Amino acid sequence: MQKELNLKVKFRESFRPFAPSILSEDVGSWFEINDISPYMLLVANVKKEIQIAMTLEEENLFGIDKLNIKRSEIPAVTHVDYSARIQTVHKQTNPRYYKLIKKFKELTNCPILVNTSFNIRGEPIVCSIEDAFRCFMGTNLDILVIEDFILFKSDQNESLKKDYKNRFKLD
Repeated sequence: MQKELNLKVKFRESFRPFAPSILSEDVGSWFEINDISPYMLLVANVKKEIQIAMTLEEENLFGIDKLNIKRSEIPAVTHVDYSARIQTVHKQTNPRYYKLIKKFKELTNCPILVNTSFNIRGEPIVCSIEDAFRCFMGTNLDILVIEDFILFKSDQNESLKKDYKNRFKLD
C-alpha cells in the first residue's frame, strides 16, 4: 500500500512512509506509547509483537531493496527503524473520522488507517473543496469523499483530469 500510494497518488519515491491514524483508546496496543498525539507530533515504535524481524538474507540487502522489506503487520505506516509518526483520533474532537476508523476496526480488527497530507508532491496542501477536486482529478485516486458526498472518478468529465505525474522531478 505504501508503494502504491507513493507512486500512484503522491507521485514521490516509493519508500516514503505514511502516518497511522489510530483510535486513541487503542494506541497502547499497537505502539510503544500511551500518550495522545492528535497532530502527528509524536513518534513511537511499533509493538514488538506486531514487528516482523528481517531475515539474515534481508539484513544483507542494500538501498531500496532493504527499504522495501515488510517490517510489521502495518507496513504502510512502519518506518525502517520500526517507528511510526502517530495521530491519535478522539471521539470528542474528530467524531466523523473516529466513526470511520471504528467501523474499519469492526470489519478488520485493525483500528488504524493510513494518513497523509492531501496534496501531490510539490503542491500545497488542499484547503478547499475545489482544491480537493483538482487534486483528485490529478491523481490515480478512484473515489473522493468530501463532507457528505462521494465522487467516483469514473463518473467525472474526462476533460477535467490533470496530469501532475510528470510535473515535478523526484528528490
